[in-house]
Amino acid sequence: MFGKGKKEETKDSVPFEIAQLREAVIHARLPEYADKAAFRELEKLVKSSPASAEYTIAVNYIDYLVSLPWNRMSDDQLNIEKASEILDEAHFGLEKIKERILEHLAVRILRLSRRYRILVVDDEKVTRMNLEHVFTKDGYLVQTAASGAEALALLESSHFDVVVTDLKMEQVDGMNVLERAKEKNPSTVVIIITGYATIPVAIDAIKKGSYHFLAKPFKLEEIRKTIDSALSQKKERLEPKGPVICFSGPPGTGKTSLGQTIAGSLGRRFIRISMAGMKDEAEIRGHRRSYVGALPGRIIQEIRRAGYRNPVIMLDELDKIGQDFRGDPASALLELLDPEQNAEFIDHYLDMPFDLSKVMFITTANTTDTIPGPLLDRLEIIRLSGYTDEEKEKIAVRYLIPNELSEAGLSAMDYTFTPEAVQKVIREYTREAGLRTLKRQIASICRKLARKALDKNSRRKKPVSIDETMTASFLGPPKYHVEMAGLKDRVGVTTGLVWTEFGGQIIFIEATGMKGTGRLILTGSLGDVMKESAQAALSYIRSHTESFEIDDSFFEQHDLHIHVPAGAIPKDGPSAGVTIAMALISLIKNRPAVRTVAMTGEITLSGRILPVGGIKEKLMAAVRAGVKTVVLPVKNSVDIDEIPENILKNLKIIPIEELDIIEIVLAP
Repeated sequence: MFGKGKKEETKDSVPFEIAQLREAVIHARLPEYADKAAFRELEKLVKSSPASAEYTIAVNYIDYLVSLPWNRMSDDQLNIEKASEILDEAHFGLEKIKERILEHLAVRILRLSRRYRILVVDDEKVTRMNLEHVFTKDGYLVQTAASGAEALALLESSHFDVVVTDLKMEQVDGMNVLERAKEKNPSTVVIIITGYATIPVAIDAIKKGSYHFLAKPFKLEEIRKTIDSALSQKKERLEPKGPVICFSGPPGTGKTSLGQTIAGSLGRRFIRISMAGMKDEAEIRGHRRSYVGALPGRIIQEIRRAGYRNPVIMLDELDKIGQDFRGDPASALLELLDPEQNAEFIDHYLDMPFDLSKVMFITTANTTDTIPGPLLDRLEIIRLSGYTDEEKEKIAVRYLIPNELSEAGLSAMDYTFTPEAVQKVIREYTREAGLRTLKRQIASICRKLARKALDKNSRRKKPVSIDETMTASFLGPPKYHVEMAGLKDRVGVTTGLVWTEFGGQIIFIEATGMKGTGRLILTGSLGDVMKESAQAALSYIRSHTESFEIDDSFFEQHDLHIHVPAGAIPKDGPSAGVTIAMALISLIKNRPAVRTVAMTGEITLSGRILPVGGIKEKLMAAVRAGVKTVVLPVKNSVDIDEIPENILKNLKIIPIEELDIIEIVLAP
C-alpha cells in the first residue's frame, strides 16, 4: 500500500507542477524569445519522466526564467540636491570625485526629463492651431509651418523629435517633408495626416520612413497615443550610456563606500561583487545547462536576488582578476562593461539575451597597470589620491572616533580626543594614503578605554579627555618618525618619491664605492626598468665628467654598488632615475645629500628629465614624511594645479629639465 500511495502522489503531482509552471510563465510577461523558450521546455516536461535528470534541469531552468526581473525597474531618485547632500554627508573631501558623480547624475536627469520638440505642418490654419494647443498642453515644445516650403526651412535650422505633416500641400507636399526630415536625421519621427488616404499612398509613405499614416478627420486621442508610443521608444534609445566609472586609488580611500553612496543617492539596489582571485570565466557568463549543478553567472544571480534589472553593480578589485585554463574573466567583462553590447548579454545558463543596459556598473582598482588594455579602454578612470593629514584629522573627529566609541560601548559625551592626540595617532602610528590603519588605531584605543572603564580601581564618573600621553601609553612606542630633519645627511644617500598601489611613498637610494674595475652592482629587489634607470644614470654621469667636475679615473678604479633598502619588497619603475643619479654624484663628489630634499623623474642618456606619474600621491607622501623641498620634471608642473593648497604650502617645488640641481640636493 505504501508503494501504491507513493506512485499515485507522483502521478498527480507532476501535472500540477507543470500547470503551476505554465501559469508562472504566463504571468511573468517574458520577452517573446524567452516566452518561446519557456514553453518549449514545458512541452519537454510533459514528455519527460519526473525521475529523469533532464526533468529537474528543465524545472530549475523555467523557475529561473520566470524569477528574473525582465521588466521590473526601480524608479531613480533624480534629485541633484539630495544626491549632493548624501555625498557630502558620507564623504569628507574628495570634491572633484563628488563633482564627477553629480555630473553623471545631471546628464541623466536632463536627458530623461527634457521636453521634446514637435513641428506641425498643415496649410489649414484651424488644424495647425488645434494641434499646437493640444501638444503644448501635453508639455511639448511646438512650432508650426503653413506650407511644405516653410517646413523645409525650419528643418534646416532646427532639430525636431516629431514632425506631424499634412500630405496634400501646394509646391512642397508631405512626402517631400518626410524625405527631408529623414535625410537630415533618421531618428526623427514623422506622422502623416491626410484627407486623401489610399492604401498605395500609405504603403509608399511607410516605405519612406513614416512612423504612422492617419486619415482625416482624425481623433486627437489617436494622434496623442501615436506620439506617446513613438517617443517611448525614443526614450529607450536616449537612456544615458556613459562610460563605466572606475575608482582607482590606494586601499582605504573610500572606493567601495562611494559606490554605496551613489546607489543610495539614486535610490537603487547596491550589489558588490569581488573580482579578486576570480579565475573562472563561468563566474561571469555561467555554466551550460548540460553540466550537473549548473548555475548562471554572478551577474544574473545578483540581479535575480535584487529583484530589479537596474541596480548599481560594483565590480570590486578589478586589478586582481586571475586567469587559468578555465578561461579569462577579464575577456568576459569586455561585453559586460560595453554599453553598446550589454543590452544583449548572453549568459551560458540562460542561453538567451538579457538586457543589462539599465545596470549602472562601477569598478574599483588599486592600480590600473594590471588591467588589460581593451578592458581599460571601456573605463573612465577617476583617481582617489588619498587624504592629507588635515583631512584625516577632520574625518577622525567627525566620523571615526564617534563610530569607534559607539562600537566599544562607550559614550562620545564621556570620552573626547584632544586635537594633539589625533595628530599624534595620524603622524606617529600611521603612514598610509587611506584611513584603515587610522581606524584600527582609534579602535585599539577605544577597546583599551572600554577595558579601563570596567576596572573598579580606575572607574571615573567625570568625562575623560584622551591626550598625547594617554595615546602613547595605549599604543606603545611610535611606529613612524615624521621629521626627516632629525636624520643625518649622508654621502651617497638621497631621498626619492615613488608611487605604489598603496599610494605615494618615500624611498632612500644608497650608493657606495669600493676599489675595483668599474662594475655596477644593483640590489634591493629591483625590477628591469629600475635597473635600466640606474645604468642610464651612470652612463650619463660618465659621459659628462667635465661638467660635473669628476675625475675620469674614478670609474676605472672603483666598483659602484646601488642599493634600495627594504630589499624584500619588489621595486620597479623609471621615476627613481634622478634620485639614483644624485646618489652617485653625492658619492663621487663626497658631498652629503640633504635628506629633506626629495626627487622624482626619469633620466635619459642625454640628460633630459622626463615626466612621471602619481605626482599628487608623491607630494602627499613628502608632506607626511616632513620633506621640505621637492624636485620634479618641468613637464609635471601642470599636475601641480590639481594639488590642494594645504599640501603646497608646506613644500618648495623645483621643476627641472636637466640634472642641474647639485647645489640644491647636495650640502655645501
